[in-house]
Amino acid sequence: MPALHVEDLPEKEKLKMEVEQLRKEVKLQRQQVSKCSEEIKNYIEERSGEDPLVKGIPEDKNPFKEKGSCIIS
Repeated sequence: MPALHVEDLPEKEKLKMEVEQLRKEVKLQRQQVSKCSEEIKNYIEERSGEDPLVKGIPEDKNPFKEKGSCIIS
């Protein structure tokens, strides 16, 4: 099946697609950014203790730790 390129469609088809998309978007439940951002902040703060990017990986559990060292003499 060939890829569909919007720029290749006639203007009428483009407008139909746009109206379809707008109908989908108007049905979405919207929330205030201030409320959502507070929820996201709380979610992140609650889980930050478990986050290896924040907390770090213990040396004994780090799969990328070098097993040995290289000595050049």
